[in-house]
Amino acid sequence: MSAASRAPRRTNRTRGPVRNRAAALTCGTVAAALFLSACGSGGTSGGAGDTGFVTGSDGIATVEKGSRAQAPDLSGETIDGKRLDVADYKGRIVVLNVWGSWCAPCRLEAKNFVKVSEDLKDRGVQFVGINTRDTSTTPAIAFEKAHGVEYPSLYDPTGKLMLRFKKGTLNPQAIPSTLVLDRDGKVASRSLAALSEANLRKMIKPILAEK
Repeated sequence: MSAASRAPRRTNRTRGPVRNRAAALTCGTVAAALFLSACGSGGTSGGAGDTGFVTGSDGIATVEKGSRAQAPDLSGETIDGKRLDVADYKGRIVVLNVWGSWCAPCRLEAKNFVKVSEDLKDRGVQFVGINTRDTSTTPAIAFEKAHGVEYPSLYDPTGKLMLRFKKGTLNPQAIPSTLVLDRDGKVASRSLAALSEANLRKMIKPILAEK
């Protein structure tokens, strides 16, 4: 037997585990990125469904007046234990903001909603929050107190109110989201991401100008 044949063969026994660990880290990184995208920025998809939305470059989607869908029943208990029915605001423009106390972009946009709601409350515009995924009302109430939110918020921890909308209107994974209902209670525009003050005003302005 030659010396070459007697020499032990070298094998890289760590290659498999290293490769597996690298793959796991890559998958974990991708999963984390997707999670942050869904819970942080809110995503961009509203799901399938013929809703008539036309989305602009600013991410704001609008529906022509004759093609708008009626908003569903949005009634229930607010985070402070009162009863609220959005239908009672018919004749006013309603700005619906879906938010959670756990949501960082919601905290960033809160001051914009407070300011615009104060500016427009005497012009027939009513803001209503839909609080979701908070397992109790305690953090939601603390959120509103911290940010000076005075308009009401329906408590919707499991997202049941969101699922009442016509398919393709809202994405339950897109928090925060905002809808503007016209004076007839129909969905006129939406955003599936956090809004600056300028974009929030931009969403409301054309609806406010309608007669």
